[in-house]
Amino acid sequence: MQTPHESRRRAPARAARRSPGDPPAVPWKKLLAWYRANRREMPWRGSRDPYAIWVSETMLQQTRVETVRGYFARFLARFPDVRALAAAETDDVLKLWEGLGYYRRARNLHAAARLVAERGRFPGTAAEWAALPGVGPYTAAAVASICDDEPEPVVDGNVTRVAMRLRAAPGDGRDAREKARIAAWLRPAVAAFGAPGDFNQAVMELGETLCAPQAPQCLLCPLRAACRAFAEGDPERYPERRPAKETPVRRLFAFVVRDAAGRVLLAQRPETGLLGGLWELPMAPADPGKNRGGASAARRALASLGLRARALRSLGDVLHAFSHFRQELHVWEALDAEETEPRENRAFANPSDLAVATATTRALALRPAPETVVPET
Repeated sequence: MQTPHESRRRAPARAARRSPGDPPAVPWKKLLAWYRANRREMPWRGSRDPYAIWVSETMLQQTRVETVRGYFARFLARFPDVRALAAAETDDVLKLWEGLGYYRRARNLHAAARLVAERGRFPGTAAEWAALPGVGPYTAAAVASICDDEPEPVVDGNVTRVAMRLRAAPGDGRDAREKARIAAWLRPAVAAFGAPGDFNQAVMELGETLCAPQAPQCLLCPLRAACRAFAEGDPERYPERRPAKETPVRRLFAFVVRDAAGRVLLAQRPETGLLGGLWELPMAPADPGKNRGGASAARRALASLGLRARALRSLGDVLHAFSHFRQELHVWEALDAEETEPRENRAFANPSDLAVATATTRALALRPAPETVVPET
């Protein structure tokens, strides 16, 4: 049975692809009515507390709503206001962020909270918000429009998709100039309706739900009469998709080393850069070649880390995706291990007491097969 969307897509497309521009008068009032009747309940919705909205919008960057719900509740329970967050230790903030990813968000949020606490007030405009560490145009516009009724449009991926479909605009929407054009196009509409926060959230909600990247539910959309992409019969054509690039793979050995008390040897990453400040298993690059994950290669990698062991036991592999590469960990347990070269930023600890990288958490959950023990030769 065809869905309404499938039926619409199989209809003959309109003759020529039109140049982008203003669509027919957009019924924004219908969108606001739809939003107020259908918006999803979220822990931060209905609040005008700048701290709560700021935390939620920071967490929502590149992260889905359903993932954020639990993190948001736990974060505010631990750090109920900006002064509590400002007074916290960085490791405590990272621990509570553990598993949410993009940890630079947490570091910037913490640094910015200290600035706000020192000043004794929250920013009052989008421009002031944007001056804080880690607060870009999206977050600044979202907080200022929701908390202070500033008529500044939010332009995230969902808003970009809605705007480009309404206008049948070419391009993939990730270009900063295109985002600026979308913001300029939306600004009069945001200013006209007296509730900038609701307007911005309505467009984002539409993109998150009905105007999805694939199989959009066009026949339920309150803006379909003004949508050029719908009129053309192929809304999924917008935004255009760039050809997928081959994702590079970084292969590493990771070693589980425990002391007599059962604590795990962990290494802390540098404060800046990928996973800044998080703790992880000792790791070394895997040898290239056919047997790069084998026992002999594992022993060489272990020695390069200033460690040696009576025996090694394979625990399996962990594959973990980052935004621009995939990480492949060959995980080995080093039995009766000792340090031959002590290293800085490395210590035995209980992983539950530290902010630990997700790949390390997954590696520690692996269970070995008894026959995988490889003694030292």
